[in-house]
Amino acid sequence: MKVTFLGTGTSQGVPIIACQCEVCSSLDPRDKRLRSSILIETDNTNIVIDTGPDFRQQMLRENVQKVDAILFTHGHKDHTAGFDDIRGFNWKSKEAMDVYANEDVEKVLKNDFHYAFAENKYPGVPNLNLHVIRNGTFKINDLDVMPIEVMHYKLPVFGYRIGDFSYITDANFISDTEKEKLKGTRILVLNALRKTEHISHFSLDQAVALAQEIDAEETYLIHMSHQMGFHDEVQK
Repeated sequence: MKVTFLGTGTSQGVPIIACQCEVCSSLDPRDKRLRSSILIETDNTNIVIDTGPDFRQQMLRENVQKVDAILFTHGHKDHTAGFDDIRGFNWKSKEAMDVYANEDVEKVLKNDFHYAFAENKYPGVPNLNLHVIRNGTFKINDLDVMPIEVMHYKLPVFGYRIGDFSYITDANFISDTEKEKLKGTRILVLNALRKTEHISHFSLDQAVALAQEIDAEETYLIHMSHQMGFHDEVQK
């Protein structure tokens, strides 16, 4: 299984519009972060987790030719706003896109992209098969996908475990029950917004503590803001 980080930034990305801080002014390409999303590829299946505002740019940058399914973590705009651009994959495959989301995200998609759910659709709108998921393992082709419910302040959000790979974004709390699902994870991807505490995201120290508790072989931090500092500093 191959995982590509399409973006590792927070809701505004890095650099932030009109910000002149040292990080946002950095010329180092590693200090440029699109909104958080990943592409998972196996021999038979390509999955994207979240279609944020940078989805089109990310697909073009990575020259992605096929996406079999979209998984959503939650309904905030930095994770859903690029959904309309699945149309390119519809046109190429001549098939509907399988989309997996909980009931909250279903409501967001039907409100924001109502035209894709209309009874009489305008030609060329996104074509999808929406699968409403709950907190239980389901299959996408050859992959078993296990949701991991985490809290984003008061909003329940889904992380996902596929095999020995686990992906968690926009979380500031994970119950002991859900942590059990992470046991045996070899590669953990975890959000860390900034160095100081935040109401709805793990801080750097909190993310490191959780990573140590899970004890994965490798942990990668995502959903980072410009307040985290330069890439070189974070890497240390």
